Amino acid sequence: MTTTLRPAEPLQQRPDGGRSRTYDVCVNSRRVGSVHLSTDPGFGAAAGVIGRLLVDEPDRGRGRGTVAALASEEVLRGWGCVEAQISVPADAGAALRMADALGYTERSRNMVKELSAEPPALPEGVEVRPMTEAEFGEWEVRAKDGFARSWIDRGVPEAQARAKAESSHARFLPRGLATPGVAIHVVVRDGLPAGHLWTGRIELEPERWAAFVYDIEVAEGQRGRGYGRALMLLAERVAREAGETRLGLHVFAGNTPAIRLYESLGFRTTHVNSAKELR
Repeated sequence: MTTTLRPAEPLQQRPDGGRSRTYDVCVNSRRVGSVHLSTDPGFGAAAGVIGRLLVDEPDRGRGRGTVAALASEEVLRGWGCVEAQISVPADAGAALRMADALGYTERSRNMVKELSAEPPALPEGVEVRPMTEAEFGEWEVRAKDGFARSWIDRGVPEAQARAKAESSHARFLPRGLATPGVAIHVVVRDGLPAGHLWTGRIELEPERWAAFVYDIEVAEGQRGRGYGRALMLLAERVAREAGETRLGLHVFAGNTPAIRLYESLGFRTTHVNSAKELR
């Protein structure tokens, strides 16, 4: 039996060169599932995304998903993509094993926490305040650079990584500190900034919005003093005060201290994000 992809809609093309299309997964022309292929707007047209790969229940466990994933990679190569990205639900054990077998490497994960009705108190003696306009310009340059370097360290070409950082800030922080629904706070020690927290909102799932931690960092010389935990508790307070019941975040693979902190605070992994070089 032959597993192939059959276009289920016309090819969608964006002015920036991006593409997307939904395909039926077929076995000898019989539809057994579907997959949505696209290019990543943040990384550019050279980065392909394999999304919503589903095989119907009666045809699972027969290798259909693996063949469909390989066929998807061929489509992305035809589009000129040099890498493929996937995001797999953390509880989808079979899909995670398939991704590993096909050579995908974890780059990051998405985590979420269901918030309690009562906002948590901040640790005694911790001082936080909103970021000032005078601080914002310098912080944004540093934040973009740090975000880009995190991607570069995980194999993303520098040009793509920096384009991702620029597009993310343009999308989620278009009016700086005046962006609706956004808050950037600073934690202070001895009158000097010791870290910062950027929170806002995001559509974690279709039509399901939640509060989101876009960026959190403690100054290198101030780490290990509990400021990271304090800032995350502040994120919960900000979210609850805005009427949100869930708080999400994105954390890079290999950042074990951060992952342990988030898990200790009650966050759970929802998706594992991986990538593979297309040769």
